[in-house]
Amino acid sequence: MAVEVRAVSKYVRMSAQKVRLVADLVRGMEVEEALTLLRFTPKAAAEPVSKAIASAAANAEENQGLSYDELVVSQIMVDEGPTLRRGRPGARGRFKPILKRGSHITVVVAEREE
Repeated sequence: MAVEVRAVSKYVRMSAQKVRLVADLVRGMEVEEALTLLRFTPKAAAEPVSKAIASAAANAEENQGLSYDELVVSQIMVDEGPTLRRGRPGARGRFKPILKRGSHITVVVAEREE
């Protein structure tokens, strides 16, 4: 059975919907290829996703002794985090809510199977 190593990036101040768009791009890719793709992806979510992938790869290398070149992004999940509830005044004395959403990114890397 292949060894799986994970890294979790919590409380990322970006909606889970936006982060999932970027996460779907790199699911199943090799780590090196995924980080290169994210470096040139023009979305703000690319940075926290690439940090999480790099962290998982570093964990695999340091703690499990796996080879960096053999690692693949086997799973990447984006869950909703806490929502900061803010608001601004609206017309006729009303309150207009502003939801500042957050998310948690979980990345699992494993060795490439032959």
